[in-house]
Amino acid sequence: MQRLQSDYFAAYRCLRLTRDSNGVLLAEFHNSGGPFTFTAQDHTEPVDAFYRISQDRANKIVVLTGTGGDFIPSIDFSSFGNVADPAVWSQVRDEGVRILENLASIRVPVIAAIEGRAPVQSEYALLANGIVAAQGVTFHDVPHFAGGIVQGDGIFSTWSYRAGAGRAESFLLNPQPLTARTAYEWGVVAEVVPDREAVSRARALAQLYLKAPEVTLRNTRIHFIQPLKERIVRKVGYGLWFEGASATDLVKSMQAEAERVARKGRIT
Repeated sequence: MQRLQSDYFAAYRCLRLTRDSNGVLLAEFHNSGGPFTFTAQDHTEPVDAFYRISQDRANKIVVLTGTGGDFIPSIDFSSFGNVADPAVWSQVRDEGVRILENLASIRVPVIAAIEGRAPVQSEYALLANGIVAAQGVTFHDVPHFAGGIVQGDGIFSTWSYRAGAGRAESFLLNPQPLTARTAYEWGVVAEVVPDREAVSRARALAQLYLKAPEVTLRNTRIHFIQPLKERIVRKVGYGLWFEGASATDLVKSMQAEAERVARKGRIT
C-alpha cells in the first residue's frame, strides 16, 4: 500500500520541493527563490529532507537543481561558528556524513540539472545517476584547499569515483573552474545542453525513464548507486575528521595572526 507523504514539502528553507502528476519530484536549492548561499542551517536541513524524499514512494524520479541560474554558488563560512570547537565540528561531521548517505539512499533515479556556477557542494550533483549541465556551467571547489582545509566531506570520494583519482586530485589541489564540456569529456556530465535548458532536458529524461516498470526503476538506482554508496560510507566520516583537524589549525593560525596584528598596533 502506498501512502503519500508530501507534508514535508514546505518544511525546509533551503529546498523548494514540487512534484508533478507523474511522480517527478523537482528539488531546488534556493534562497527566497533566488541563488542559493549555503549556510549552517542549510547543512542541517538536507539531512532530514533527503531522508524524507527517500522514504516517499510517491516520488518516482528526483530532479536536483538550483535556482537563479546557478547550482550552489556561494557559502557563508561564518554561519558555522567556531569550527575549532569539537562540539561544533562534531555536528558538522555527523550532518556531512548523513546528508550524503541519505542522498545515496534515495531509491529512485536521480537526475542533476546544473546551470551556471557550481563551486560549492558539487558532490551532491555527483550522487545523481546522471548530470545534465548547461553549456555555461563551471564546476569548482572554493571551500576546501583554496581556503586552507582538507577536501574530506565527500567531494574527493565522488569526483574520484566519477572522473578518476588523478583527475580529481589535480582538480582539487589546484582548484580552477572546470567547464561543462571538460566535465563531459571526463565522464562526469552525461549531457551538455544550451543554457537555461538543463531542467527541461532532465524532465524529458525523467519521462523516458518512467516508461520502465517502477520496480525496475527503483532497483536500477539501487544497483547503480551501491558502489559509490559503499565508498561514501567508508570514507566520508574518516575524511571529515581530517577536514576538522585542518579547520581547527586554520582557525588557530588566523587567531594568532589577528593577535600579532593587534600587538603591533598597540606598540605603534
